[in-house]
Amino acid sequence: QVQLVESGGGLVQPGGSLSLSCAASHGLIRRIETMGWYRQAPGKQRELVADITSGGVTNYADSVKGRFTISRDNARNTVYLEMDSLKPEDTAVYYCNVALWTWTGRYLEVWGQGTLVTVSS
Repeated sequence: QVQLVESGGGLVQPGGSLSLSCAASHGLIRRIETMGWYRQAPGKQRELVADITSGGVTNYADSVKGRFTISRDNARNTVYLEMDSLKPEDTAVYYCNVALWTWTGRYLEVWGQGTLVTVSS
């Protein structure tokens, strides 16, 4: 089974920065398509934060444009999210999401376990 290992997150003051990373690992992975980050705040629905295609095309939620940067390392099957100028409303559990093809011909969409980001003074 494909696993996503997230790291980063934690507590930061408003205006601060945090970095998240998510690595996909399993020998069944043939090709990774879109990689992305979603978040879910208490009492709210999960929403897309940013995603990036295998060709490097990025897409951001309006609320994070200019503050967050998504990138990926295809050799390491890893996606990153650099978060700057953080605001209290960015507080949420952040989930990594990866769409991929396996060597057995299956198309999978896999979620990470989530990492908590808290922006508070």
